[in-house]
Formats: sequence, structure tokens, C-alpha cells
Amino acid sequence: MLKILIAVDGSELSLDAVHHTLSLLRQGLSAGVVLAHVQEPATLYEMVVSRDPDLIAAASLEAGQHLMASARALIEAAGVNYETEVAVGDVAHTLVDIAERRGCGLLVIGARGQGAIANALLGSVSQELVQASPVPVTIVKHAEATAAQELADEGDTA
Repeated sequence: MLKILIAVDGSELSLDAVHHTLSLLRQGLSAGVVLAHVQEPATLYEMVVSRDPDLIAAASLEAGQHLMASARALIEAAGVNYETEVAVGDVAHTLVDIAERRGCGLLVIGARGQGAIANALLGSVSQELVQASPVPVTIVKHAEATAAQELADEGDTA
């Protein structure tokens, strides 16, 4: 069975990826779901101030679980079975590692909506994912997620 990894960062835009995936499942796609969140590594300042790397790691994992709460609620409300994983590292490459380790055949991520200049200067996680991922990556624009939700709502009332 296909497994879909949904990248979640706690933002409204990452919930677009959840809505899009749920829309695909409602339309008959048979797939498992993995919610994944990646925390950036601690800064040197955080390491020096904390003096306890285990405390920083525990706080990162707890924060990651907290940031996935809205996504988990949406998936649970839809009655979909899912797995979760919180990791620390470079976001794009860590998501690829999670997808490979869990046998995911598709990655879904919400778009940030940056313009061409911002993307050229700053880069983006979604661009890195497209380059690094051995499996297809779906980048969900906010408008696409809204349209998918409207279609699903229409299907529920029809």
C-alpha cells in the first residue's frame, strides 16, 4: 500500500497539505499516512546556555509533537490511521530520510507562497525536497487546498 508522508510545521500552510491528502483519500486513494515534523538543530547559543543537550533534545521533540496537534486532529476527525515522527536536523534531507525509512512513496508539503525573487535568494524546503527526494513531491498551494476542501464539502452534501 502507498504511504504518504505529510510534512507538518504547525502553520496553516502545512495544514493545506493535510487537507489535500485527506481529499485524495476521500476520493478513493488507498494509502497510509505519516505525519512528520523536523526541528532545526539547536544553535550554538542554545547549546551553551542550556549546558544539557538532552534537555534541548527533549524540548525539541515535545515542541514538534505540539506543532503536529492540529494536523493530528484533522486526520483523527477523518478516521484515518496514521503514524507520526518528530526529528531534528536539516528539514528537507531529514524528511527524505524519514520517507525512505518508513517506505513512503509520496511526500506532500504546503507551499510557502514566496515569489520568485525570495525563492532565488532564500531557497525553500519544498525546492530542496524536490531535488533530494527519490519519490514524487506534491507541493500544495493554498488555493489548491481551499478548492480541494470545497470539492470535498460539496461531495458530502450531494
